[in-house]
Amino acid sequence: MSRKGYFYILASKKYGTLYCGVTNDVERRTWEHKKGLASEFTKRYGVTKLMYVEEYDLVANAIQRETSVKKWKRDWKIALIESRNPEWRDLLEEL
Repeated sequence: MSRKGYFYILASKKYGTLYCGVTNDVERRTWEHKKGLASEFTKRYGVTKLMYVEEYDLVANAIQRETSVKKWKRDWKIALIESRNPEWRDLLEEL
C-alpha cells in the first residue's frame, strides 16, 4: 500500500528563516511545528508558517523533492514560494 507524501516549506515570516520538510499529513505536521513539537530548528527560530506545499502519490517522491530543494540557493526557494503564494499567506489556514 502506497501513501501520499507532501513536500513543504515553512517560514518564520516573509523573507524570514526557511525550513523544508516531508510528511504524510501536512496539516498535523504544521500544527506540530506551531506547537514546538516537531523540530528543534523550527522551535528555536520560530519557523511555523506554512508557505508552500506539493502533494505526491508516493512519499518517496516527496523525499526526493525535499532532498533536491534543500540544495537550492535561498533565492530559488523564495521564488518557488512566490510562484504559488506571492502574498506569503500561512497556507495552513486554507487547508
